[in-house]
Amino acid sequence: MSGHAEILAATDTLGTGPLAVIVPVLYIIAFALFIYGLSGLTGPKTAVRGNWIAAVGMAIAVGATLLLVQANWLLIILGLVVGTILGVPSARNVKMTQMPQMVALFNGVGGGAVALIAWAEFRNTDGFVDTAVYIVIATMFAAIVGSISFWGSLIAFGKLQEILPGRPIGLGRVQQPLNLLLLVLAVVAAVVAGLGGAGEIWVIAVLVLAAVVGVLVVLPIGGADMPVVISLLNAMTGLSAAAAGLALNNTAMIVAGMIVGASGSILTNQMAVAMNRTIPAIVAGGFGGTQAAAADDGVERTVTSTSAADAAIQMAYASQVIVVPGYGMAVAQAQHAVKDMAKLLESKGVEVKYAIHPVAGRMPGHMNVLLAEADVSYDALKEMDDINDEFSRTDVTLVIGANDVTNPAARNDPSSPIYGMPILNVDESRNVIVLKRSMGSGFAGIDNPLFFMDNTSMLFGDAKQSVSQVSEELKAL
Repeated sequence: MSGHAEILAATDTLGTGPLAVIVPVLYIIAFALFIYGLSGLTGPKTAVRGNWIAAVGMAIAVGATLLLVQANWLLIILGLVVGTILGVPSARNVKMTQMPQMVALFNGVGGGAVALIAWAEFRNTDGFVDTAVYIVIATMFAAIVGSISFWGSLIAFGKLQEILPGRPIGLGRVQQPLNLLLLVLAVVAAVVAGLGGAGEIWVIAVLVLAAVVGVLVVLPIGGADMPVVISLLNAMTGLSAAAAGLALNNTAMIVAGMIVGASGSILTNQMAVAMNRTIPAIVAGGFGGTQAAAADDGVERTVTSTSAADAAIQMAYASQVIVVPGYGMAVAQAQHAVKDMAKLLESKGVEVKYAIHPVAGRMPGHMNVLLAEADVSYDALKEMDDINDEFSRTDVTLVIGANDVTNPAARNDPSSPIYGMPILNVDESRNVIVLKRSMGSGFAGIDNPLFFMDNTSMLFGDAKQSVSQVSEELKAL
């Protein structure tokens, strides 16, 4: 008997008994907690509570589902134990700098689970014999999308963890035709598998072909596009889970999957707009990757170096300082040091704000998460559209490891690969101080003219140490 049939049979068995009333009520409570918890994620102050509320909702949904399922309870308990042993320590011990990798990995696990559910459903129905068409379609959709999400997320994890090169790895002009061909073959295999009574080799072919598609789609995407890719894969996992819920007649999976799919899709679109790029263009192969230094185009450039003491003096006598955090702040774990420095500046009457670019860092909201961890006031965090007009009225802008999102070439160099991407107008400030370890480029792998401008000075070194040194100098003033 299939998982879908088990649930239907269990439901029929319940009849008008107590569980027939309790289970739907529990689902409604769970859905309400999902939505209420999601609303709490709109700000750092309520995010933790929102997560806990949504987690309680998920626990209720899982419990309600277990009341319906007639299955091997030993395997269920074993799965819960293994998942808890692997998940809880990983989530508790992960560093904030590695949070994007964990998001990618956990998201991929969700997609992989859905793909396995689709395979199990195929086996339990003896190859979809006497199975409703809508169940077959939903199952095969879940298999394809879940497998793409799982393997694509593993590649994203590898790039973020630097197991794989961050630069695009592709096959040139044949890349997209090959991806399309493999996807078509996966769909054809899914159709054959869904005709009823087909051999198991066909559903395995679906999973394998979709896996190759997932790998080949993400490999050509560079580090500069990783935040968008993570969000897109998250949306795909949600949609595949919703499809699996439809196949299993499980309302909780449908609702939770649609919430994840919808929110992930909206976020993906918002981030693509923030980069002035279309989602198809990103999927077609992004730009980016690490590069040791600026390109040698024959033009001599010089940078102005500064010291912690000079930086402290500039900021102490400013009326407003804007901090622009980037991945360099995450790598150095400098968010607490930045918060301490901001408190010192505010004690001297300096107004401090934080300019947050939508794609700064390596995952959506990366900088917001880091600064919230340091208990930075949410009111001080300003989105790009809200802060850009203020740079021209700002005495000092402190850029901490943010490269591409501050690159003025996006505005004035049509030959630049990031031309047209909305950026933070840092170069319009009266003075700019850039904290970097070296002159290496960012995820896009291109030079940043900001570093060579007359109003820019570079403070080289570890961001956390540099900010701490500036704070010590501020105390001495």
